[in-house]
Formats: sequence, C-alpha cells, structure tokens
Amino acid sequence: MNPEQFTEEGHVFYKWKVGGSQFVAWPQGGARLMKWDVAYGSNKVRSVLYWPQKANYAQPETIRGGNPILFPFVARTFAQGKENFWQMPSGEIRPMPRHGFARQGQFKIIRLDSSGFSAQLLLDSVNKNAYPFDYNFRVHYYFHELGLRVDFELENLDSQNIEWCSGHHFYFKIPWHSHLTFKDYKILIPAKQAFRHLMDGKLERVKDFSQESSLGDARLIDRIHTRLKADKVVFGPKSGEENIELTLNKTAISSEWMAITTWTEDLIDSPFYCIEPWMGLPNSPEHKKGLHVVMPGNREIFSAEINLI
Repeated sequence: MNPEQFTEEGHVFYKWKVGGSQFVAWPQGGARLMKWDVAYGSNKVRSVLYWPQKANYAQPETIRGGNPILFPFVARTFAQGKENFWQMPSGEIRPMPRHGFARQGQFKIIRLDSSGFSAQLLLDSVNKNAYPFDYNFRVHYYFHELGLRVDFELENLDSQNIEWCSGHHFYFKIPWHSHLTFKDYKILIPAKQAFRHLMDGKLERVKDFSQESSLGDARLIDRIHTRLKADKVVFGPKSGEENIELTLNKTAISSEWMAITTWTEDLIDSPFYCIEPWMGLPNSPEHKKGLHVVMPGNREIFSAEINLI
C-alpha cells in the first residue's frame, strides 16, 4: 500500500503504516523523517521519534524533532578562525551553515512506495555558493514494522574530489514512560575515545568516561564518542526492556573517526534525547578527523539502522 498524502500549513506530508508502526515524513522539506509511532497493547501508542506540536515549517532548521539531515558537514566548521566557514582543498574559503544546508534544503522525490522514499537535494544558489561541486546527494528511507534504515548517498559528477562528513540528528522521544526521567535510562556506546567541540573549533579530549552511561548524567551532553569497537549502540530503560538499537554499516565502522554524539537541551524538561551517528568529528575539513573524500565518478553510501528490540 502506498503512503497516505496529506497537507498541513501548505506543505505536503506522507504517512506510512507498516505493521504497528506509523512513519510521517516531509520528503521535499529536507528529506525529513518527522515522526515514528508504534501501536501496542490496547490502544496504546509509543512515540519513538519526537516531533513538536508546533513546528516552524518556514524555518525547518529551527525545528527540534524527527531526523534533520546534516550535510555536507556536521556541527560547526571553521576556516582560519572564522566560524561558519570552511576551506576547500583548493584553499578557497566558503560559507558553511552549522550542520550544513540539507536540513533546510529543498528535495525532489525520486522514489515513493510502500517501503519508504528516496529524495534528492535540489541545488540552489545558497548551497552552490557554500559547496560549489557537481554532485547528487540522495537520502533513502526504508521502513519496516519495528525499525528503519536510512542511507545517505553522495555521487561525484565533478572532475575534482568532493569532501564530506555527514550525519544524523535523531530526536528520540525519551523518556517514553511518563513516570520515568532521563536518569532511569541508560546508553551503551562502545567507544575508545571521546571529545568535546570547543567554542573556538578545537577538539578537547575527554580523559575519563564510561562506555555505559545514564542519560541523566550531565557529562553525556554534547559528548562526541569515537573509535568505535562495535557497530551497535543500545539505549533504553535501566530495566533492560524496550531497548532501541542503532546499527552502523560496516564501512562506517571501518573509519576510525566514525562518531556517536549525545545531546539534549535540558535534563529536567526536554521531551527528547538526541543520539546522533556522524561520519566524523566536527570541523573535519580543518583537522581531517573523519573527513571523507569521494573521487570523480565514484559514490559513497553512509547507512544507519534503528530497531526496537
């Protein structure tokens, strides 16, 4: 069955029902997966991905919810000390918004079926000025009853190498039990190193951290975990029930700087916690940690899966 199409505030959205799961997405608006809810028991619904009741669709980069696409670079970039710029391999300095420009970009739908959608970024004057290459960037979503897979595909149509370091910004609905708080949830990230991204763009190594942490631990906020020893990150209630498993593709794990970043706004009032798989560390064009290069005529795919276990 093809997805249901509906319109709100002048925008076209799509809804998929796959078993007990319901997915809502805005493919043309940043290829944004907005919501994922799961029905269970007697008329009970669990939200896996958080979406706010009021969203500013005119400025999608400001919406805290769903899965914003971070492309071509994650977080903040710097060039010669200037924030929101990056230095190309040629030495030319170009502007680059925080988290790139895809989450607020326009996409065209190239696949829409019962299993999900694929969307391709439309190149405009803003992203061409920031990232002056000839390429195709596509986002592919595949939905199933208790999970999803999303692939980022960068195809180099240019005559020069293209650099990128993309990522996800999943807003998970945590806590998903009304009687629990963040401190009642834990996460296991099999990382050997961790960093913080300082205001001046430098990376500060975290010397003392645990692979297993409580989501109520303030030290977990804005921590970047890297040099992963395994391809799975697991989080959920400390009881060990109703866990969520995030799996990265083997190609990503083979990169020593593949990262998982953890963040929330407020440990008391936030209705979400972000678990973010990134291809590398922030400001990668400058320090090269996790910077990926796609040669002319080639393509690279970065994949992540989420499953309820």
